[in-house]
Amino acid sequence: MQGAKPCCTPFGSHKLDHTGSLLPNPTEYRSIVGGLQYLTWTRPDLAFAVNQLCQFMHAPREQHFQAAKRVLRFLKGSVSQGLWFTKGLVDLTAYSDADWAGSTFDRRSTSGYFVFLGPNLISWSAKKQSTVARSSTEAEYRSLAHTAAELTWVCKILRDLHYPLPKLPTLWCDNISAISLASNPVFHARTKHVEIDYHYIRELVLANLLTVQFVCSADQLADLHTKSLSKSQFRYLCSKLPVGISSDPSSRLRGCIKEDSKSSISVTVK
Repeated sequence: MQGAKPCCTPFGSHKLDHTGSLLPNPTEYRSIVGGLQYLTWTRPDLAFAVNQLCQFMHAPREQHFQAAKRVLRFLKGSVSQGLWFTKGLVDLTAYSDADWAGSTFDRRSTSGYFVFLGPNLISWSAKKQSTVARSSTEAEYRSLAHTAAELTWVCKILRDLHYPLPKLPTLWCDNISAISLASNPVFHARTKHVEIDYHYIRELVLANLLTVQFVCSADQLADLHTKSLSKSQFRYLCSKLPVGISSDPSSRLRGCIKEDSKSSISVTVK
């Protein structure tokens, strides 16, 4: 891939399925995708693409291998980018979204969320839902419940550290029906099939432990984790993430051990 041409997005508009010829040797595909899983720890913009590739590890086909190579082409044009942490306000916010019935072969939805502590991204996820959602409201509400559970966990950690939040955590969603369901216990004309477990988020709202607010779809950051986007929209949403370019290409988290002129050992971390 050294001579490959870089691309602007990690995932194309074509949805992956189980058609096409099987790879004669899937070892290379599994090795590439396994390495990309580690890279998502500092590159949240890859989470959706890697999530899609991981769903075909047992029987990868030629189209899946081409999609994996597209991610490598995207990385070639953004190899110096990484996750950055800066000082700022300490409000806890999150973005939640779901792609209803986005999978072409089992019609399950994909949930995605971003959790911010101030300007810093501290948690993110792109994951297929465990059951089929019968409506977009159900898919969005399940995603809200998963994100609310993550926010609750972060709040408990901050409480254990004796660090009080200045205001209630805010959860941003672009589905009005899901927001109404979170705060209105009477709103259940189209949601009788939603499992009781997902009313967990409504209990948090009624207990004044969480606020759910509307955000327009154009500014929904969690779209990065639920669907493939156009080049312009992908770049716009990525610009809102704390992902920047390092001024030092050799910067890394791994420490290196050196021996100085006085025969003593010093450890430096670049």
